[in-house]
Amino acid sequence: MFQAHPRVRFAPSPTGLLHIGGLRTALYNELLARQQNGDFILRIEDTDQARFVPGSIESICRSLQAVGIIPNEGVWLNTKGQILERGEHGPYLQSQRKDRHQNYARQLVELDKAFYCFCSTKRLEQLREAQQVANQPTMYDGHCRSIPLPEAKKRLAQGVEHVIRLKLPKSGRIKVWDAIRAGVEFAWTDIDDQIILKSDGFPTYHLAATCDDHDMEITHVIRGEEWLPSTPKHIFIYSALGWTPPIFVHLPLLLSADRAKLSKRHADVAVADYLNTGYLPEALLNFVALLGWNPTADRELYTHDELIRLFNLSKINTSGAIFNPDKLSWMNAHYLRTIPAERYLSLTSPFIAEQTDDHAFADRCLLLARERVKLPREVIELTSYLFKTSLDYSKISLAWKGQTASQARERIAALCEFIAGLPEPEFTRPDAIVTLEQHIKGLIAKQGWSNGESLWPLRVALSGCDKSPTPFELLHVYGKERSLQRLTDAMHSN
Repeated sequence: MFQAHPRVRFAPSPTGLLHIGGLRTALYNELLARQQNGDFILRIEDTDQARFVPGSIESICRSLQAVGIIPNEGVWLNTKGQILERGEHGPYLQSQRKDRHQNYARQLVELDKAFYCFCSTKRLEQLREAQQVANQPTMYDGHCRSIPLPEAKKRLAQGVEHVIRLKLPKSGRIKVWDAIRAGVEFAWTDIDDQIILKSDGFPTYHLAATCDDHDMEITHVIRGEEWLPSTPKHIFIYSALGWTPPIFVHLPLLLSADRAKLSKRHADVAVADYLNTGYLPEALLNFVALLGWNPTADRELYTHDELIRLFNLSKINTSGAIFNPDKLSWMNAHYLRTIPAERYLSLTSPFIAEQTDDHAFADRCLLLARERVKLPREVIELTSYLFKTSLDYSKISLAWKGQTASQARERIAALCEFIAGLPEPEFTRPDAIVTLEQHIKGLIAKQGWSNGESLWPLRVALSGCDKSPTPFELLHVYGKERSLQRLTDAMHSN
């Protein structure tokens, strides 16, 4: 019988940085735990010592912390960045549970659900090669299955190198129940006698994860679809040891636009790299949450708290989820527009720090670019014309349709004279853009001019671009002195 509240775990291997697929797995586990007042555990599966990368555990913890996914039990970092463990079901570093895993492996042998295998690496390589030549599945051939246990123990006493393998059924079928896929059947003849304890005494994933999930009272195993074919082995271990299996949830594969499995070549780079590039934690979390699930199907923007409240295992898709980088950029742009201005400025100001010492002017430039920014670094290009001491008007016409260059300059001169007469505070007040538009359009109406033949020359004179923000926004950003200098330059350009 499961506990009233779920206990879930994210159990990455410390073989490198946390990637997008791992982030989604961690998030879905966290969402279920938080929604139902359960426990979210971070366990590190480090039994494959050959693949261990120093610093990986710390990096995984920092990436999770950066996006606000915080386990309440298991491995974490203290304020000094040192690894610690919290909770009553430890150790949470799997390598420290080695003795327990060995005991479970020996129990399975005594129950005739596993066996000692003494096959050499050379024999296994020859077997694999022969099977490949014969176009057969590469599986263990059962060479040591029938060795009587007393004989096997004699060899152990003699120090013969060995592993322990599961002794799986060789006929019939097994149905795996999955929360989002219902029953998935497998033929036992297609499943290999998996090694569960290696010759170095360390367990493989199949034994360690299964036994640790039981010992830690895990109620739901939420993991990637790639583990679904291995689940019969895990259920076999649960059954052999008389344990109740957890609820299994196998998340859909992450796919590129061409429906290939997501890889570094496509977009599956480290979470830390996305954050360092300028993707906001809330954008990344929102985007990853919708890779295979959508809470309401009527919108795509959700806060972390909303995701927790709306999470529903039954709504997770079984088909592969397409990773769309453009959608991630769109989401990031949305969050850059909606976060507090102070935070937006802190993210973008370092990119233009060398352009000017006038911080107020720099802030206005950054806020002007805000509607078009997808990544903070883009402000470099989006604001570059604002900081130039002079603009090049040779590649853009100051004249509106039907206007001559001379007429355009005359109109700029008239507007320049009018703008020079406006008080300085009109350019910097909170509603400056609105009031400047009212002043200038009022002049245009009074003079009987058209908007096109007045505002086009004004905007191009201020920006030097055929596409830019409105002239009223530019006047506000530049302020009175810079605006008049731009207009003067345009009037005297060739």
